[in-house]
Amino acid sequence: MERSRAGVDDITGPRVQFDGGGDFHADLRSRIRVHLAEPGRIRRGERTILLKTAVVVAWAVVSWVLLVFAATTWWQAGLLSISLGLALAGIGFNVTHDANHGSFSRRRWLNRTMRWSLDLMGASSYVWRTKHNVVHHTYTNVSGVDHDIDGMPFARFAPDQPRRWFHRSQHVYMWALYGLFAISWHTTADFGHLRKGEIGGAPLRWPRGLEAAGFWGGKALFVGWAVVVPALFHPLWQVAIVFAIVSVVLAFVLAVTFQLAHCLEEAEFTTPDEMTATGRADWARHQIETTVDFAPRNHLLAWYLGGLNFQVEHHLFSRVCHVHYPGMAPIVQEVCEKHGVRYRSHRTTFSAVGSHARWLRRMGAATSPA
Repeated sequence: MERSRAGVDDITGPRVQFDGGGDFHADLRSRIRVHLAEPGRIRRGERTILLKTAVVVAWAVVSWVLLVFAATTWWQAGLLSISLGLALAGIGFNVTHDANHGSFSRRRWLNRTMRWSLDLMGASSYVWRTKHNVVHHTYTNVSGVDHDIDGMPFARFAPDQPRRWFHRSQHVYMWALYGLFAISWHTTADFGHLRKGEIGGAPLRWPRGLEAAGFWGGKALFVGWAVVVPALFHPLWQVAIVFAIVSVVLAFVLAVTFQLAHCLEEAEFTTPDEMTATGRADWARHQIETTVDFAPRNHLLAWYLGGLNFQVEHHLFSRVCHVHYPGMAPIVQEVCEKHGVRYRSHRTTFSAVGSHARWLRRMGAATSPA
């Protein structure tokens, strides 16, 4: 079974009991197992993912070096800042995300090493694994538990969340706020979760040992390459402007990509009470009902996003490397059709963006039916 169960049984409060999914989930796992067993396929990415890693890391390093040591005009600094932000997002999609799911490599030490790439970008991989792997991947779009759909007070993403008067304009202003989320990632978010001691009901202790070294070392190294070294060669106000541009590009690309997977008209939302009232839930069906693919035929986009436009496949098989998702998608669709489960997908990115915008407007309306 591909769902991450580590820490799930420790979640407190109203808790949904998932069952094994019956014939539907068994059929999914069987078909994907056969697919991955075909000659030339390896469950983890291995050489393919290592090549992608080399490309996106080189992109980021070259952008940073040119930005710090070669840029002499504002237009050069601006373009290189955008390039660095896009490259860092590419690392997040292709390296950080897979490594933290354990799908980057068969070698545990390599997964552990690569997951620290998130720490080098200013956020904690230790905190993120609880927030993302344990909570989000288990209780997807469950209000009050899944932190990824908690945009309050600025945004109302789910029908049962409280509405504020300014939410009526969220379909306009949230596109700008998406670019500001990195401020929280780089400053208070990790410490806030650790002080609270939980995320979505899942316990979160302060890191110890090697995790503590990664946490504090990552924070220090991030400040070093992002602020201290550039400040040795440029006025601090210039460093601040460039830092802001890079952060906005990084945050906007990451935020929008993940919003297009779950906060759309086609995705379903629920609460712990609603799910508990219906008894044990089918985990696989829940993932498909709350997740949407987009632009499945855009190979360049899939390469850059680390397969995260195939979110349905990722949520069902998060420990399979993303390089396999395009080949898995037709199989998942076929099994869904066989078992009468609705498979949700947008043909283009623009279609998904439109759906997200309409959903924001719908949730911000004075009367917003689910």
